[in-house]
Amino acid sequence: MTATPGAAPPTDPTPGAVPPADPTPGAAPPADPTPGAAPPTNPALEFVLPPALAAHEPPEARGLARDGVRLLVSRGGRPPAHHRFTDLPALLQPGDLIVVNNSATLPAAVRLDRLAVHFSTARDDGTWLVELRRRTAKASEPYGGGEPGEWLPLPGRATLRLIERETPRLWRARLDRDVEPYLRAYGVPIRYSYVARDWPIETYQTVFATVPGSAEMPSAGRPFSADLVTALVARGVQIAPITLHTGVASPEKDEPPYAERYAVPPATARLVNLTRRSGGQVVAAGTTVVRALETAAGGDGLVYASAGWTRHVVTPDTGVRAVTGLITGLHEPRSSHLMMLTAIAGAAPLARAYEEALREGYLWHEFGDTHLILSEAG
Repeated sequence: MTATPGAAPPTDPTPGAVPPADPTPGAAPPADPTPGAAPPTNPALEFVLPPALAAHEPPEARGLARDGVRLLVSRGGRPPAHHRFTDLPALLQPGDLIVVNNSATLPAAVRLDRLAVHFSTARDDGTWLVELRRRTAKASEPYGGGEPGEWLPLPGRATLRLIERETPRLWRARLDRDVEPYLRAYGVPIRYSYVARDWPIETYQTVFATVPGSAEMPSAGRPFSADLVTALVARGVQIAPITLHTGVASPEKDEPPYAERYAVPPATARLVNLTRRSGGQVVAAGTTVVRALETAAGGDGLVYASAGWTRHVVTPDTGVRAVTGLITGLHEPRSSHLMMLTAIAGAAPLARAYEEALREGYLWHEFGDTHLILSEAG
């Protein structure tokens, strides 16, 4: 059984440091040690993203199936290769493991006349982290207003009270009713200006979505279809879940990730360890999966069943212990995700991959194309 949120991960008979979770059940998650700090990135990745390379709508609206998006493949020191996502089974070997995020996306944006409230992260004491945004003709933009103790009237005669700032852009706040049922009644999916119109919440769900809680879609899992999962299993590739509820990732800010709730089940931990021991690839379907697995990895490199809050940031300095590969989208120049990708791919191969993606017109963001990073051994 998965450890109780907030408790330390259970010990394993193999010696090794077990990563700590929040030690006090019901306490606030650990604070970001450097709120608002811009993450350092590979200088070769300081590119300007052309607006034409933002995916403005789901692939289905572009005449593609979910699994028909492009897949750029980086494998060790080899030149980047071009595929479709449907080629994924042929790119992996029997005995490899894909770890997916089963968090389901909430309709986390509530719109007022001039403002929008983006509900980000549920706290143990019933409060939520929220972002206030000013509505614009296209979508919304950051809003720096608000005062501690201020009350905001929301649709459905609901009231949101601002308590205090948690980060430069996020407030800790309390709604006067249960948040998730309220969002299902009055919320819409979070949408940024590069997406031209609203899409139904089903558009923002992956085939693995079973545990509601993410403010924004764990988008690396979106291209998977039921047929593709069947093809992977028939190939002998295993699939195992973790849960990590993603918070808001306002694209205008260069902030490191803040604390998010995660769970790594015992069965998934065992499969990761067995796959590594047998020489298979452990491929994370998304940066959220990397964050959860690396949080649960001990100093001995084994992954332990655990649950709680994580503020772990993967960088080239921390390295990775649990994963050998990653399926991900294409990320903004100063996104903290690029530090994680550099830790897995290496600085020079990642720079070559992004140069190729820009040259070949790959699409960015949650409805865009994908990138598979594998170790040389794969």
